[in-house]
Amino acid sequence: MGSVALFEAAKSIRDWSINEGRTATTPGRAVEAFASLVFNDKVQQERLPKPVYTALRGTITRGEPLDAASADAVAAALKEWAVEHGATHYTHWFQPMTGITAEKHDSFLVPMPDGTAITEFRGKELIKGEPDASSFPSGGMRSTFEARGYTAWDPTSPPWLHVSGSSATLVIPTAFVSWTGEALDKKTPLLRSMEAVSKQAVRVLKLFGSTAERVFATCGPEQEYFLIDRNFYFARPDLINAGRTLFGARPPKGQEMEDQYFGSIPERVLACMAEVELELFKVGVPVKTRHNEVAPSQYEIAPVFENANLAVDHQMMTMETLRGIAPKYGLACLLHEKPFAGVNGSGKHNNWSISDEFGNNLLGPGDTPHDNMQFLVFCAAVIRAVDKWQGLLRASVASAGNDHRLGANEAPPAILSIFLGDMLTDIFEQIEKGAAKSTKHGGTLDIGVSVLPKLPRDAGDRNRTSPFAFTGNKFEFRAVSSGQNISFPNTALNAAMAESLDSIASELEGAIAKGEDLATAVGRLLTKIIKAHKRIIFNGNNYAPAWEKEAARRKLLNLKNTVDALPQLVTRETLQLFDKYRILNERELHARYEVFLENYNKTVNVEANLMVLMANRYILPAALAYQKDVAQSVAAVRSAGGSTVQGKRLLGGYTRLVDGFKAQTDALERRLDHNSASAEKHAKYMRDKVIPAMSRLRELGDRIEVLTPHELWPLPTYREMLFVK
Repeated sequence: MGSVALFEAAKSIRDWSINEGRTATTPGRAVEAFASLVFNDKVQQERLPKPVYTALRGTITRGEPLDAASADAVAAALKEWAVEHGATHYTHWFQPMTGITAEKHDSFLVPMPDGTAITEFRGKELIKGEPDASSFPSGGMRSTFEARGYTAWDPTSPPWLHVSGSSATLVIPTAFVSWTGEALDKKTPLLRSMEAVSKQAVRVLKLFGSTAERVFATCGPEQEYFLIDRNFYFARPDLINAGRTLFGARPPKGQEMEDQYFGSIPERVLACMAEVELELFKVGVPVKTRHNEVAPSQYEIAPVFENANLAVDHQMMTMETLRGIAPKYGLACLLHEKPFAGVNGSGKHNNWSISDEFGNNLLGPGDTPHDNMQFLVFCAAVIRAVDKWQGLLRASVASAGNDHRLGANEAPPAILSIFLGDMLTDIFEQIEKGAAKSTKHGGTLDIGVSVLPKLPRDAGDRNRTSPFAFTGNKFEFRAVSSGQNISFPNTALNAAMAESLDSIASELEGAIAKGEDLATAVGRLLTKIIKAHKRIIFNGNNYAPAWEKEAARRKLLNLKNTVDALPQLVTRETLQLFDKYRILNERELHARYEVFLENYNKTVNVEANLMVLMANRYILPAALAYQKDVAQSVAAVRSAGGSTVQGKRLLGGYTRLVDGFKAQTDALERRLDHNSASAEKHAKYMRDKVIPAMSRLRELGDRIEVLTPHELWPLPTYREMLFVK
């Protein structure tokens, strides 16, 4: 089967080359295409009556309610625009706690009594939908027999058209709640957290004389992913069902030569990237960067910053588009955090900041950050938030898949810390000692070649090992995983930041009410924060073993796996945090804890069962066939009077290996026969008993792969999957 898949992969590359399956994307075409399928502000201005447009903008920017007549007018204009673009259906697109998106399509068509039909779309259909809520994860908030759920139009994320072949569907981003009003999705708590951080940030801004009434969390998530030939994908049951390889020996060459990172992009991959980008441009996703990543066959796509809610929607659209376009080029897109053992896994660096309604980035330091009191206050708020809520942030990125990646010398460790860089670290050290009086500058870098320009140099280097790094005008949360919906990590960040800004605003407001001037109050506050929370700042090598010891000395949390991390979601402090800012009540947060635990248990269970299946149906038959061949060869040599010493040694060693593999397969299967009424206890059992058994089985299986002839091996190998492009 492995040889067949390799032949088919080579054939698909040849066929693609012959057919020149490329998408011609010129700069002019990209500009023309951008947001052409989005009912955005420009289209709204053109198609809505001015009073309706004004009312809609009030809803989007200030949360003002939209009256029924205006909603009907918006729905009518939206329908006409969609129909003009060929749409026949609309869908309320939402993000349940499955981690992916969901949709139910309804037709615009309305039959008439005379046998004809018209198209119709009313305000009530725009504002509310009613999908069945019983089959989505609810963490106990909904019983199976309680089916009613509602989708609610999110006007802050503009509708767009999904075009696939001859079909066009109007996609309306929505929140998803139960009949009881509890959040069943990932968008609702994100929007609530954005309201919370806005309210507290505005309080701080007013102290500095700002007239801003709204602040927005912003986000720009980088997406790493693998592309492999689709024939290999279909020949690997583990990739199809688990998203990662459960068996697979390391190839002779992996990423040791460091020739993949930022290397020349293979032609077929580049053509796929170009079409992905064009489709994303059409629906308004502002993708900016593409390049080869560190591991062979690994790549990255990254957008520019935008409103966090919109960024989350766009990120889900990006993943769906990558998976949808890749097959057109004979490729499969892998978004798992660790599809291949022994090479780098994939993350989703979550670049996060906050901006006011006038577009001012509140984490922009300016030219003299030591004099920029407002920036220093917001930066100190982040330091305080990450230190105080490190457990929550760690739990927000916890999953069975991410456990394979975090701390593996390719991704940040499970210990949360902040990299500030030399410039900001120096400023906060000055503050701790009394007052900041200067800012380090990097000066100019002279490369030493006359024809090359002198480069302005930053005041400090970057740190790729930090889980939470300041990168000039934002913080990069690098522990987020590649296949994850980024809503919850951003919700957690916003919640932590809201609490931190609330504390800061209250203290400064109190000081000013007592007659203290702002500068003095800020200086005292910053000194207090840095002394209390400087333990979270670390600019060194987070991969070094010494850091783990140092982090323990600093009493930082080291939650090494999902089972350790998830309880942080339901501590008394976390429950109070989310309830205080009306992001999630206790029942809603406990529900997410249960859903995350259930997902962990199901993921490990599926993978373990799949390993047993692959061991019995794929690896053992191949191993026994080779064992028989060797035995027959030894017998033939013996009958001919030849020496069988080496043959017997090979046969004996291989037989013991195969026997051990079969015994370990049976042992893993027995360990899967476990039931527990407690999801927590079952998760600990999976972590402590099942996963180690899976690791031992894989080790034996990979040793068998190395010794078994290629023509007998039934699965595509790493050597093929990672390097046939």
